[in-house]
Amino acid sequence: MVSLCLARGGTFAILIATCLNLISNPNSNIPNVAAFPHQVATKSTTRSIINEKIPNFQSNDVTRTKHGYSSSTSILFSASGAAQDLLYQDQQDAMLRRAIHEQELLSQNKKVKELLAPKVKAKPPKAGTGFGGGSSKNKINMDPAVRLAAEMAKVMHKEGVLRINNVLTEETTDNLRKYVLEQQDLAADETERDVTTSRTFYGVENRRKNRCDLQLSLLRGGFAADRSKSDGDGDGDSDSYESFALADALQELLGEDGTLRRLYENLVTPEGEFYELAAVITDPGSNRQTVHPDLPYQAKAPLYVIFLALQDVTVEMGPTSFFPRTHTSKANDIFNSGDKSQKDNQLLKSDCRLSTLKKGDAVMFDARTLHCGNANEKEDKGGRTRALFNFSFRNPEVQGDLGYKGSIRPGYEGAMSLKDVGDAMAAYGSGDEDPFAKYGNGIKRKGSFY
Repeated sequence: MVSLCLARGGTFAILIATCLNLISNPNSNIPNVAAFPHQVATKSTTRSIINEKIPNFQSNDVTRTKHGYSSSTSILFSASGAAQDLLYQDQQDAMLRRAIHEQELLSQNKKVKELLAPKVKAKPPKAGTGFGGGSSKNKINMDPAVRLAAEMAKVMHKEGVLRINNVLTEETTDNLRKYVLEQQDLAADETERDVTTSRTFYGVENRRKNRCDLQLSLLRGGFAADRSKSDGDGDGDSDSYESFALADALQELLGEDGTLRRLYENLVTPEGEFYELAAVITDPGSNRQTVHPDLPYQAKAPLYVIFLALQDVTVEMGPTSFFPRTHTSKANDIFNSGDKSQKDNQLLKSDCRLSTLKKGDAVMFDARTLHCGNANEKEDKGGRTRALFNFSFRNPEVQGDLGYKGSIRPGYEGAMSLKDVGDAMAAYGSGDEDPFAKYGNGIKRKGSFY
């Protein structure tokens, strides 16, 4: 075991030796172990996720001793956490090597093109569904938005990915971007004060360099409303906010006449679960991801995801690459075959599309579809902060664990359907300034917030 550790650079061996020394000599001086990848947002990084050193191990852990643990046991717990961070860093390094290899493969593929919005037109109403047709189904067939959504859904089923332009107005998009980055600053302030609050704000991308998914609060005032609450169920500090950018955006997207409402109703029905609500933010210097689906393959599409650009996304800002028609059983079998040559060949022959979106444009994709975020270049090479509004709805026909925990605050998990969001938007349109108040801030806990 020791030789294996040494072969990997000796870090684990040093860690084990340090722990054993501390157990036998609990009062000895403890070296500052190398910086572990404990990702938190701090105010000084200005909306960046950075590497931060874990505090030095303490041999006199009073709190844990009061709960029945000895000093040496506490050290082992700390060492275990440090070992996990080292394993995590090893995993991240391996993934980066794979991501670079995949990028080299795709650079040989001359078919990499921009993901474009297809030209989709609503079919004319069926015969016998004109005025006086009578039934509610006939009235639905007369709605051009419903008929257009039906054609867009066909593209989604076939391709696994769909670009939709101009889903948000320019003013609403600008306001939402400003709001999201303000929320990121608030989250950075809190995590700088107390690193343990990090998971209150960040989801699956919590620990990755210069990349995060910021789990949004549905309360008017957002994280500021969180801060003033003691139980997660009241109004919080919302009265001082004259506008509610998040609700304005959801109104345009999922309200009664929302640009995505009819498409989602077609794909997941009004009962589809509101599964994710976040902002995916990458800063200059973020690494490229490996190609991946978001969840294990299932026969029916379990989840439909939106990435909405809150500013123009250039090549240098690391747009997401999508691989159309890889949401199929055949494509999944190849990708997960365990045969590296087969997987590489799949990428070489792939129809890779780059989502260089304009502000207010969106990509919807089947979560089984292969995709990856590209590297956001350093600022001197054109990199800029890229913010995407991210949400998804689950197909109610797919039951059980999806094998993927979405980026949403835990208190919102399973709490709302598409219909519920629509109802909240109807209330907002009728003058309710905090239409999601009954769902609280989405943080499951008892007692004070911090």
